[in-house]
Amino acid sequence: MQMGLDFTLVEELVAGVDEVGRGPLCGPVVTAAVILDPARPILGLNDSKKLSEARREKLFDEICEKALAWCIARAEVEEIDRLNILHATMLAMQRAVEGLSVTPRLALIDGNRCPKLAVPSAPVVKGDSQVPAIAAASILAKVSRDREMQALEALYPGYGIGGHKGYPTPVHLEALKRLGATPIHRRSFAPVRNVLEGID
Repeated sequence: MQMGLDFTLVEELVAGVDEVGRGPLCGPVVTAAVILDPARPILGLNDSKKLSEARREKLFDEICEKALAWCIARAEVEEIDRLNILHATMLAMQRAVEGLSVTPRLALIDGNRCPKLAVPSAPVVKGDSQVPAIAAASILAKVSRDREMQALEALYPGYGIGGHKGYPTPVHLEALKRLGATPIHRRSFAPVRNVLEGID
């Protein structure tokens, strides 16, 4: 149910929730929940995809320092393969909200559906460009996942993971066919499944 909310007047203790990593062929889906502090505004919050990497990194530190509460959570590759990507994403969002040190009065979820939560929630389509707390969550989730993919590049060289972050780019698809799937590849995703089954 979409609630008629004026996002500028929403009461305090609103958590913004967003995810990163639904589309990649490898690695976890990462979510974040953030409750901003109205007394400590953060300038320049926007959808993480619209910000430069340097800007995201700077805002990441500022959000962690100034937010009333924040939590980064995830669902692992095994959970994605077992549950499917949508249910794994909902589980990761649930973990992020439950991990907040302050209980929000309302959780605003980027997208068109909400996970099962113990607090009231509402979905907000394109929320990361409308709701500052969701924008903050998108930044925490993206920076956190990007850093992890950079680290995984060293563990699994040859796939270009640090560059494409696991998304199905031509470079990634070619490497997958040439080198095979790694333990961090999502076996339920068609391009990975096809490689494992020897289908071109």
